[in-house]
Amino acid sequence: MVRDPLLRLGALWTALIAVVFFALSGYTDWQVRAFWLGQLPLDALLAWSSYQVFRIATGPVRRFWGVLTAVGVLFLCGDTIQTFLTFTHAGEYSTNGGVIQSTCFTIGLGSIVVAMLVHPHPSRSGRERLAFWLDSATVLVGGAVVAWCFAVTPDQSTQADVLATLAGAAVAITSGFAAVKMILSGNAPMHKAAAFPMIASAGFTSVGMFLAPPTLGELPAYVYLVRFVPSLLIAAGPRIQQVIAGFDPRAFGERHRKPYSLLPYGSIVVAFVALVAVMPHGIDIRTWGVVVGLGLICALVAGRQLAAFHDNNSLIKQLREHEVRLRHQALFDGLTELANRTHFHDEVAVALDRPDRSSVLLIDLDGFKAVNDTMGHAAGDALLVAVADKLRGALRTGDLAARLGGDEFAVLLRGSTGDEGERTAERIFEAFAVPVQISGVPVHANASIGVADTEPGDEVGTVLRRADVAMYVAKSAGKGTCRRYHPGMEQGPRTPVAAQG
Repeated sequence: MVRDPLLRLGALWTALIAVVFFALSGYTDWQVRAFWLGQLPLDALLAWSSYQVFRIATGPVRRFWGVLTAVGVLFLCGDTIQTFLTFTHAGEYSTNGGVIQSTCFTIGLGSIVVAMLVHPHPSRSGRERLAFWLDSATVLVGGAVVAWCFAVTPDQSTQADVLATLAGAAVAITSGFAAVKMILSGNAPMHKAAAFPMIASAGFTSVGMFLAPPTLGELPAYVYLVRFVPSLLIAAGPRIQQVIAGFDPRAFGERHRKPYSLLPYGSIVVAFVALVAVMPHGIDIRTWGVVVGLGLICALVAGRQLAAFHDNNSLIKQLREHEVRLRHQALFDGLTELANRTHFHDEVAVALDRPDRSSVLLIDLDGFKAVNDTMGHAAGDALLVAVADKLRGALRTGDLAARLGGDEFAVLLRGSTGDEGERTAERIFEAFAVPVQISGVPVHANASIGVADTEPGDEVGTVLRRADVAMYVAKSAGKGTCRRYHPGMEQGPRTPVAAQG
């Protein structure tokens, strides 16, 4: 971009005008004429580059650059008329424009503000949009406080002088506000490299305004130069955007917006500095303006904090809900909502630490593969869900049912005594005896169940292995049976039989 010929010409033209300012020191009329004459090529560059970007862009971004193109043309017309007036009416004008130029400038400035306001934000909630506008308003008021503090001086007794000075300050304030909106929204219609010189123009305008009031009378050459540089920077932004858009497809892409901004707090600091600066001069119109502005900034920041507190509460609630969901997903089976293998093992471990005994049932469905093969996986899932419901209905309060995976289920009977395991198995068989209607077809949930009681000193793996052995013995005996573990079951070879439909 540094090698771009138009940017180089713009810089050379600015350097030439700077030489003219210093060469004509003391000749105020000619310095003013050079100031306005120098605007014309830069206005043309602004309009031309904006139009070229307008041709490339699409959607809301294209609309923004269309407005900027029209503004460039409007500035060119106003500055052309003002240049003519400075040559025909010597001694009547300064860096402040006349009626026509000021009108064109005001309309153009207002159009840019409207274009920035209507440019869409990234997708966000109404509360987030409120927080964004509170932040933007805080920065805008901070800029107005600075303009009022330094641009309005006690010796400007007439209303015309005050309004003329504030009109010049509006350039810096509006440019700064537009730049801040781009930064806060994360949805600027231009690349940050193109926005930077336009943001810098606001700083130069502010400096030029503070160096000396923009009224009639002799000014140092460097003041003219400082006030002229923003025209180059504003014209450079669209040209840089045009160059970037030629090779970077993300030139208009949305950028992530930070969830917070320090700019409003910076506005408070700036307002306090302004108050400290005007206090030594006594209580006057500037002091009251700064005090009012500071109060308004504090009110806006307080409103922003209230919105932030509400957002934080909502975020905490969402995080807690998310934590509950994650914990549920970690402990329960997604299909049947029964405890998963990990959760079941943990609960068995807890039960083994208790002095009272418990029982573990392992349940393996018979013929589940046939249901999957003949009726489809959706039917198989429906059968698993129905089995889970039947298990819940067959258990006592405080017992735990789990799906260990596939068609294998388990039950933990806490505080089980005597034959409670076998009685629970009988209730399960009775529940399974009622067929499940799947797509209008009655399906029986047959199962083999192994029961094992816990003993002092047992480990989780030991108890589950004993229940597993009993379950396979039951399966070997035929579908729909239950076996309670005893040591003799492990003396012979363990030969599981295939599930039968």
